[in-house]
Amino acid sequence: MRVLIVEDEPGVARGIEQALAAEGFTVDHEADGRAGLEATRAGSYDVIVLDILLPSLNGYRVCGALRAAGDWTPVLMLTAKDGELDEAEGLELGADDYVTKPFHMVVLVARIHALLRRPRVAGSAPFTVGDLRLDPVRRRCWRGAVEIHLTVRERAVLAQLMARSGEAVPKAELVENVWGRDFAGDDNIVEVYVRHLRRKVDVPFGRETIETVRGVGYRVRPPGAAPGAPA
Repeated sequence: MRVLIVEDEPGVARGIEQALAAEGFTVDHEADGRAGLEATRAGSYDVIVLDILLPSLNGYRVCGALRAAGDWTPVLMLTAKDGELDEAEGLELGADDYVTKPFHMVVLVARIHALLRRPRVAGSAPFTVGDLRLDPVRRRCWRGAVEIHLTVRERAVLAQLMARSGEAVPKAELVENVWGRDFAGDDNIVEVYVRHLRRKVDVPFGRETIETVRGVGYRVRPPGAAPGAPA
């Protein structure tokens, strides 16, 4: 597995390199945003660890350029900032996860392993289930001709479900894939977001696309499937 680190603090970069090398990763490092972007175009990586505050091009612009070019390599963003607005901006641009400095290397390595386990739902062709359509690249959702505004997390949850239409997706898997493996909050957060999604993509249209599979999790019911039928 190859990892690209784009980080301008030598001590931080060196620590990450050593931690990942110990896990068997092949690691490349760039200390400049523009150089990091060029490295992604010249090589193939499994994960990119991307600082936000970088010389030349900041991490937001690097991530945005990658996604605009159709490169959906998992991106883990690093920042010394701490705030929901910063996280939301990174996620809106297509970042997959977010770690605030200072952090423990064990946590960083665990986040990277979690990213590698996630299904690749972003960057693919739009998901379509009946007249419900989600475009991960353009970050847009429609029910028929009606566009539906979804938040970053709502889109992420819906993408996980639509990517496995007809399958029951466990709640724990949704938490890990959308919020990260070391999410310390209550896993009932999934219920909250599913409720929000139903209010947006189902209720106004008289549909029941998103189902609860008792004792398991949730699924998107494909057209023609009977309500409550086994996944």
